[in-house]
Amino acid sequence: MIAPTPIHAFDVSDAGVASAVRDLNAALPDRGYRWVHLDLSDPGALAWISEQADPVVAEALMRTDTRPRMSEHADGMILMMRGVNLNPNSDPEDMVSLRVWVTDRLVITTRMRRLMAVSEIADRMAEGSGPAAPAELVCALAQGLTVRMEPVLEALVDEIDDLEERSVDRASRLRGELADIRRTTIALRRYLAPQRDILARLSLEDVGPLHHPHVRVTLRETADRIARLVEELDMIRERSSILNDQIVDARAEEMNAAMLLLSIVAAVFLPLGFLTGLLGINVGGLPGAHWPYAFALVCASCLGLAGGLVWWFRHKGWL
Repeated sequence: MIAPTPIHAFDVSDAGVASAVRDLNAALPDRGYRWVHLDLSDPGALAWISEQADPVVAEALMRTDTRPRMSEHADGMILMMRGVNLNPNSDPEDMVSLRVWVTDRLVITTRMRRLMAVSEIADRMAEGSGPAAPAELVCALAQGLTVRMEPVLEALVDEIDDLEERSVDRASRLRGELADIRRTTIALRRYLAPQRDILARLSLEDVGPLHHPHVRVTLRETADRIARLVEELDMIRERSSILNDQIVDARAEEMNAAMLLLSIVAAVFLPLGFLTGLLGINVGGLPGAHWPYAFALVCASCLGLAGGLVWWFRHKGWL
């Protein structure tokens, strides 16, 4: 069978010595394991994975839309994990999926976009050293994905802190920025919460090739770190909700103040309009029609009435 072109492929001995693999169809190492990292767009990946595992595993590893989960199958385990997108010109909340098939002697991972955690482990293996067992490789991947999430959440916390400070004077102008933060928080939590659950489960159960005690401890620590990140996201979400309520209240107060001002202006000019309209009708008998000071008297009366109304509104605290 024509093997796909791997992104990374290494044989790792049980002492942690890594060496590059030139032929994916070569026999697996007698002691240690093989790690093969493939791109989903490779046309030969599906058939090759089906030969190494079975069509069910191949279909799972080639699926484009995934969410964090784990499932045991035959002699191995399927893991789906997510990491923040740190590629250039990308949004971190557009999380990248990593699909993993792990057995005692073979680990196959697939991806659509580059993940820094995978690249870091591959760089270490290219230098000749790597995780000594498949379980340790899975731990290293989980840790790498988690570590790179923390700066993204810290940046979100800083942004919400900044918005809370600025909301005192510019509450009505921050709705767009707040919406971006809330959208990012929702997108991150959608994948981090189930990823926390599967790592916690892996750390508590003796499942498949991940039954090593020290691996379970590492997975437990990683699950705790992700749990803290999920709690941070929940806190950001609650703070965003409170800040949104403050912005809505501030906007309502601004509108109420504007409506009050318009109402006062209307209340002042309504009697003046009535008075001038009454004196402007074209019928006989209007008082002062032939008196030269009548217009000045009407103007003075209007000014006096307007001034009295303004004083009254100020006295009531409405103006």
